[in-house]
Amino acid sequence: MLTIIFYAFIAVVAVQLFYYLIVFGKFSFTKPQTSTPKRIPISVIVCAKNEQENVKKFIPLLAEQNYPDYEIILIDDASSDDTLDVFEEFEKQYSNIRLVKVQNNEAFWGNKKFALTLGIKAAKNEYLLFTDADCYPTSKDWIKEMSSQFTMSKTIVLGYGAYEKIQKSFLNKIIRFETMLTAVQYFSWAKMGRPYMGVGRNLAYKKDEFFNVNGFIDHMKIRSGDDDLFINQASHAKNTTICFTPESFTFSEPKKTFKSWFDQKRRHVSTANFYKPFDRMQLSVFYVSQFLFLLFAVILLAFQFNWMVIVPIIVGRYIFTWISLGYSANKLKEKDVMYWYPVIEILLIFTQLNIFITNSISKPVHWK
Repeated sequence: MLTIIFYAFIAVVAVQLFYYLIVFGKFSFTKPQTSTPKRIPISVIVCAKNEQENVKKFIPLLAEQNYPDYEIILIDDASSDDTLDVFEEFEKQYSNIRLVKVQNNEAFWGNKKFALTLGIKAAKNEYLLFTDADCYPTSKDWIKEMSSQFTMSKTIVLGYGAYEKIQKSFLNKIIRFETMLTAVQYFSWAKMGRPYMGVGRNLAYKKDEFFNVNGFIDHMKIRSGDDDLFINQASHAKNTTICFTPESFTFSEPKKTFKSWFDQKRRHVSTANFYKPFDRMQLSVFYVSQFLFLLFAVILLAFQFNWMVIVPIIVGRYIFTWISLGYSANKLKEKDVMYWYPVIEILLIFTQLNIFITNSISKPVHWK
């Protein structure tokens, strides 16, 4: 039995190295990105529901972008707080801000996709740039950097939505590592010609791409996925590219408790169940290989099976994966999370297992 586990362990390590060196290497080992500024008109779209404090802080940062031709579409999704009042004040203050007011209706009650659809239809420009109400750009060149990656054929741009750093918080390191790893995955597969998701915190596409797939209609009843399910459906090798210049990042305030972050990840993971078969398969193989690597390593070490071979394999696997992720972390300005890499990886493996079990028992709560 231990011999069978040993050979299974070797196969799992091979799968892991394929992901980290071949697939993730497409992003990890690529050269720093350059941008050629363009002057295409852009519509920045922000959908908010009960976000009065966040929009007070972050909308002015969007309104002060260093870009010659853009509008901001602010969508109030039937907020019960003062979000709409704040938006109306901004509309008076900035000439390039336009407001879309969404009223709840029986068919689309509390559905963010319905609200976004109204905002997209209201946008006067063909090129759309999305972020969330609790996000802010890292620089005044955010629009310039994201729009620079559009070409005649590349009409979907995947960006990086980072989380703020909180000093002396290990949970914060876990959140930022997981966010970085997710970005490495969708950036890498996009460079491999198999884009499968993006994040609404930092995403751009041409309006035509939205209408080519009839918007969110095929997954309107799924409460989440206005970003990743749309990209999973609309993107392909010819129309999708990535943007990872530091000036193109957005930041969000991370969760402060493990429970709130865990609930957030439950929503994200549940959406992945609706991806295309290949994308579900490749994600499943990666996470299963993560778990099996740890399980088989513990079993073989516990029974002292051929330590002279097992230990070098384990050490070698961590060295290669550390190098691969280290290059990516450097590009995404997340180098500090790599100091804790082995520990965080193990914690995330068990967190993913917990999420899978919990989601099998009950459904997560979605848009507010």
